[in-house]
Order: sequence, then C-alpha cells, then structure tokens
Amino acid sequence: MIKINNLHHSYDNIKVLDGINLEINKSEIISVLGKSGAGKTTLLNLIGTLDTIQDGEIFINGKLINNLSLKELYKLRNEEIGFVFQFHNLLPEFTALENICLPAFIKGITKKEAEKKAYELLKKLDLTNRAQHKPNQLSGGEKQKISICRALINSPSFVLADEPTGNLDSHNTEIIYKLFQKLNNEFGHTFVIITHNNNFARIGNKKVLMQDGKII
Repeated sequence: MIKINNLHHSYDNIKVLDGINLEINKSEIISVLGKSGAGKTTLLNLIGTLDTIQDGEIFINGKLINNLSLKELYKLRNEEIGFVFQFHNLLPEFTALENICLPAFIKGITKKEAEKKAYELLKKLDLTNRAQHKPNQLSGGEKQKISICRALINSPSFVLADEPTGNLDSHNTEIIYKLFQKLNNEFGHTFVIITHNNNFARIGNKKVLMQDGKII
C-alpha cells in the first residue's frame, strides 16, 4: 500500500530524514517510535503529502506521488488518506456530525449520503447521542473519537495518526488503543501511528524505531 525508497529530507540544512526505506501493507497497524527530533512527524507529513518530497520516492497504492500536481495531491489526500492528530482539530462552530462530514462534502458526496455514513461511524464508536453536540460539549476522549470518524468518512486506504493519545489521560488512551484494534480487526483499516508510548506501540503488527532520521 505504501512504499518508501531512500527518503531524505532537510530543514535549513539540518538533515531530518536520512535514507528511509519502508513498506506498509494493507490492513497493518504500524507503530513508529522514537524520541523527539527523530524524524517521525516529518515522515508522516511526507507520506500524507503535507510536505514536499525533496529526495527519494513514495508510492501509494502503486502510484508515485513525487510528481503529482497540486490538484492530484488534494484529491489523493481527501480520498485515500485519513488524518488523526494529537489535538483533534475539530472546528468549534460545527457539531460533531458536521465535523465528521466535512471531508465527504469536499469530496462531493451529498449531505444525505455523508450524514448516513457519519451516523454509521458514530454507531460503531457508541457516539450517536453526541452527533449534535459541539466540541466544547464533548470530553477529550469523545473529541478524539469524532476526529477518528472524520478520518474514516471517505473510506481511506490508510489512516495516519500523529500522537493520537498524547493529549489524553490513561483511561481514554486505553479506549483509543482498543478502538484502533477493533477497526483493524473487524474492518481491515490500515493505521500508521506515531507514538512515544510503548504500551500504545504494542497494538501494532510492526514496530518501526527511528533515531536521528533513520530506521534502526
């Protein structure tokens, strides 16, 4: 599903990634571990097309993404990639349901279809009673669950999660662990998860340890 060949990246002449090679298969959970500054988030941003590839190659579903146009990148990002961030990034003026539906609206899905899919996702996560609540009416764990629903609304090929439990207490962290495992086991969703948490990393089919921009 994802293939990375000899990926290098620098910021202001500081090398952040130093020859990364990695393959990620469908329905895997990949945990990426490493200290701050190891290059984990840069790697995730490049896979997610949020940053420009400087040197090396990234293939997504067999397609080389290096030379895609902006329009093609926007389409790829919207339809093939789901994002879950440490801070949920929900829009405060919209309800949980509306936040979930936003990527679907961008894709061109009708309001009726988008809301039907959103309610299906909310049901899987036992959150249908929170559909009309705004983010300030939700707990930290509920907000992160809503952001996971938003990541899944367009049935992406894979989900990129950057420290998805970094802002949660131990109870809600455990809930998110089990949720990712459930989504992977029951529905085959593929996850690439950046974490400092060794306990969270245990849910992965594969652990990738990064240090000084390399996979070690």
